[in-house]
Amino acid sequence: MSERRIPIIPTIVVAAAIATMIGLGIWQLGRLDEKEAMLARFEAAAGNPQRLSQFPQDPLANLYRRTPFDCEEAGEWNAISGRNNRDQAGYVQIVSCPGADVVLGWSPGPDRVEWQGGELTGTIAPGGEAGFRVVADPPLAGLQPNATPDPATTPNNHLAYAGQWFFFAFTALVIYILALRRRWR
Repeated sequence: MSERRIPIIPTIVVAAAIATMIGLGIWQLGRLDEKEAMLARFEAAAGNPQRLSQFPQDPLANLYRRTPFDCEEAGEWNAISGRNNRDQAGYVQIVSCPGADVVLGWSPGPDRVEWQGGELTGTIAPGGEAGFRVVADPPLAGLQPNATPDPATTPNNHLAYAGQWFFFAFTALVIYILALRRRWR
């Protein structure tokens, strides 16, 4: 019968890979708690209106708040795919303003709308050059209402990611054990 020796270098490499994958799984579990806390902040902010000029530096602290906003000068225009308040696909019309991008409203086509700027009320949503944008409510420039920004649409996949890393670690261990068994035959 041949001697069953465990190869040192491959075992160290596999053990390091498994330890790394387990560490990444544990890290994702920590991110799960952080994401749940962030979503709770978003939910609390949704009911707390505040003027944009009063916001702290952290844009995440501002998301989903209702706010009045003054677009002193409408700048660059853009239309991107989006949904209206009846969940129909179309285009959201966006204008750059000093301090934030403004989503004027929804239209079925990407045709440019004219809006010169001014005062509006809206909800702060993720996106835009500054990390957030103001979604006008009511819509402007004769457009239809956008889908209301909702913190519930923010994904929280960290538990699934943790499970994947733990599964990868287990799979690596099983494959290595099978490789050793084959070598010992």
